[in-house]
Amino acid sequence: MKVIFHTKYGPPDELQLKEVVKPTPKDNEVLIKIHTTTVTTSDCNARNFTFVSKLLMLPARMGQGFSKPKINILGIDLAGEIEAVGQDVKRYKKGDQVFGTPGNVMGAHAEYICLPEDGVLTIKPANMTWEEAASIPNMGNSALYFMRDLGNVQAGSKVLINGASGGIGTFAVQLAKYYGAEVTGICSSTNLEMVKSLGADHVIDYTKEDFTQNGQTYDVIFDVVYKLSFSRCKNSLNKDGVYLPTLIELPDLIQLIWTGITGGRKVKFGDAVIKVENLIFLRELFEAGKLKPVIDRIYPLEQTPEAFRYVEKGHKKGSVVIAVAQNNQGDA
Repeated sequence: MKVIFHTKYGPPDELQLKEVVKPTPKDNEVLIKIHTTTVTTSDCNARNFTFVSKLLMLPARMGQGFSKPKINILGIDLAGEIEAVGQDVKRYKKGDQVFGTPGNVMGAHAEYICLPEDGVLTIKPANMTWEEAASIPNMGNSALYFMRDLGNVQAGSKVLINGASGGIGTFAVQLAKYYGAEVTGICSSTNLEMVKSLGADHVIDYTKEDFTQNGQTYDVIFDVVYKLSFSRCKNSLNKDGVYLPTLIELPDLIQLIWTGITGGRKVKFGDAVIKVENLIFLRELFEAGKLKPVIDRIYPLEQTPEAFRYVEKGHKKGSVVIAVAQNNQGDA
């Protein structure tokens, strides 16, 4: 089978298209023929620590490998069809269309993968395209974690999302609206209409307006792209407001500890663990018409290095998808 092989840190050109032996499922595993996968910031961090903060660089190096990568096949999202099942598998059968994630072990930039049947995997709805299905697991789960679990967004909450047009941001806008919040999205002028179409009540063009100067205050400020800081946002938070960064540096870590002691406005940070229950919930929202993935670009498997190059510029809109089985591109 074909895979994109990752052997060293550096420019995306280090990624190579290779042929390796097709895996065989264990008794509790399913073999999935992958139709689509994605390139996300998680993949970029595993490939070359692109978006890793200085504070977390050492633990990231310890986890991924100091001199060379421990993970040779990246890819944290997938959608595909089950081709074979292990003898103990009860939940799935050959031919089932599924989507999910292998988690931090990755491995989805490939034509096939084996996953345990009780892993983060669920049936793909018939009206969900392969591209949409691959876009949901990592970024949808991250947005859900920050909006529901850390931000406690609920009816009447005022939420500001900085980076509302990105992969996590597009999901965060929709989830915040689902929970009944008044949502303000910050993005560039070219993405204002798209963010409005996702349900944002207000949009701000960051190239023309500084939201910290307009006198508005919010219950939650979600900094998806980590271009802000707690000190800059503090006066734009309500008295019990929460600042949620997706990355954290030393000043915000100090504020996180301090605000946890003193009360009032807080910094909250955490690592979203992808759970199958969350994936099923996101699937149900999609089926109910409450959630719609945004697809920016689609690349064939052999152009995965170019997809990384694009994502690592930091300006993608929604998801960047890799079409592994190109003849199925766009099929539901």
